Amino acid sequence: MNGFSTGEEDSIGPTDQKCCLVDDGERCHRPAGNASYSQRIRKTVTQRRLKLHWDSMTQHIYICDYHKGVIQSARTKRRRKDSEEDSNETDTDMPEVDLFQLQVNTLRRYKRHYKVPTRPGTNKMQLAD
Repeated sequence: MNGFSTGEEDSIGPTDQKCCLVDDGERCHRPAGNASYSQRIRKTVTQRRLKLHWDSMTQHIYICDYHKGVIQSARTKRRRKDSEEDSNETDTDMPEVDLFQLQVNTLRRYKRHYKVPTRPGTNKMQLAD
């Protein structure tokens, strides 16, 4: 009115909007937050087969905090599951190495990299052990 803002007017606009998502066939009636239903989020929803989609009747793409959390937790759960699967696969796929066949410099680098405690001046047989 007089050019000054109390901040209340700014927060009225987005808070009266409802979430733009349809959850399992039912429109969400929670207030929309500041997170948007971006292309990346759509891809995550599709890949995780979440029962969410954008309501084409809405004129915005803002989602509620609840659905934001659902999407984020689906993404993090998937990552953890993948990393566990990957680590199990690499454990079974790693061949055993005969350390006695490696050169002394290679054994020293291995020792230094994995911080294996040894006495100074050890020979090849002691390093391989």
